[in-house]
Amino acid sequence: MFRPFAKAPAPAYRPIGPERCVECALIHAASFAHPWNEADFERLLTGPEVVSDGAIEIRDETLSGFVVSRAAFDEAEILTIAVIAERRRCGVGATLLATHLSSLAARGVRRLFLEVDTENIAARALYAGRGFYQVAERKAYYRKGDLPPASALVMRLDLGGQV
Repeated sequence: MFRPFAKAPAPAYRPIGPERCVECALIHAASFAHPWNEADFERLLTGPEVVSDGAIEIRDETLSGFVVSRAAFDEAEILTIAVIAERRRCGVGATLLATHLSSLAARGVRRLFLEVDTENIAARALYAGRGFYQVAERKAYYRKGDLPPASALVMRLDLGGQV
């Protein structure tokens, strides 16, 4: 039966590696003014210190979102997180982040950091909802093409008991 307004099934959330570098680059390009390319992702996703998780569509095994962190001892930094436009604001980013926090905690990470554009209200709300709090601000951190650069908030999450 054809259902034109049927909701797509929820993606599966699991670790990803360099086999997803093309998809990561495409999603990143659609999400950021200064995206990373395929080679950037290939180098990054092969690093032993990198933890990466993806949202994989059940119907066709395509990537609809991902998050990448670099861990060192008991600390990590989220380097990037992105979700395709069609899957934004429907819980994919939140579930992806929760999955990733569990992956990091299982690796022994206790403190997690990230930078977020001060103007990205949706991302800031997502992070605050998971318990991240601001620890610093980087002025004129993000390039915005012809626009003035935007500042970044440095946020932290203590994973002990948060996951």
